[in-house]
Amino acid sequence: MGCLGNLLWFICGGFLSGLSWLLLGCLWCITIIGIPIGKQCFKFAELSFFPFGKEVSYGGGAGSLLLNIIWLIVTGIPMALESLALGAVLCVTIVGIPFGIQHFKIAKLALLPFGAEIR
Repeated sequence: MGCLGNLLWFICGGFLSGLSWLLLGCLWCITIIGIPIGKQCFKFAELSFFPFGKEVSYGGGAGSLLLNIIWLIVTGIPMALESLALGAVLCVTIVGIPFGIQHFKIAKLALLPFGAEIR
C-alpha cells in the first residue's frame, strides 16, 4: 500500500506540495542564519513528496524550542494552515481520507519541526 499510495500522492498533489517546501527551503538558505531552518524545509519536502510509510517522533530541548518559536512565527503557521486546508478538502470523500490524513501529519510537523525525527 505504501508504494501505491506514494505514487498516487505524488501524481495528485504531492509534487506541488513538495515543490513549495523546496522553494521555501531555498529562500531560507539565502542567509547563513536561515540554513538550519532551510534544512528543515528540505526534510519537509522529502516527506511531502512521499509521506506513506513514514512516521514522525517528537523530542528536543531548549535549542529546538527557540528555533521552533522563530519557525512558528515566520513559516510554520502559513504552511500548517495550507496543509490543514488541503487535508480537510481531501477528507470530504472516502477515497481522499488517506491523503487527508497525510496532510494532517505534515501540518502537525509544520508547526513544530525542530526536535522531530522522520523514520
